[in-house]
Amino acid sequence: MHYTRLKPLTDDQITRHLKRANEVARRAMGLGRHPFGAILVGPDGETVLAEQGNVNTVNHAESVLARTAALNYSPDVLWQCTLVTTAEPCAMCAGTQYWANIGRVVYAMTEERLLQLTGNADENPTMSLPCREVFSRGQKPIEVVGPVPALEEEIAALHQGFWAAHSGSQG
Repeated sequence: MHYTRLKPLTDDQITRHLKRANEVARRAMGLGRHPFGAILVGPDGETVLAEQGNVNTVNHAESVLARTAALNYSPDVLWQCTLVTTAEPCAMCAGTQYWANIGRVVYAMTEERLLQLTGNADENPTMSLPCREVFSRGQKPIEVVGPVPALEEEIAALHQGFWAAHSGSQG
């Protein structure tokens, strides 16, 4: 497979897509799940092909979205797509994106910042392993855009207080 360069996203597209992913995270939180959301943006940089909120501790928004996308789109199409997520993908999610052949990820908040918000919550034992490092170990040139400081506080707002209040719940 030839890994062509992806069509660049504008700052406006990045902002709109991150805000939509945050709305997906808000819906997940409304269902009692962890406040993470992800969307899959098509090759045109505009069309949202799928949305996914967090399901539980082993079915994160990004990994469920990537697996579903791999069932529904060819690797060639997915290479031209962008996974937009509220927080930096963990090692599991980055690996799933890699194997699904999704060519780019955009995230607002780093995993390090997430750890500051979750603390030692049993439900989210955050790993200190940036997605860039996970991708750098592979053979595909996955593009990473993030963090996006202009939206970090808006994304972090959903997490403020959530982890202390839900440290004993699953999902």
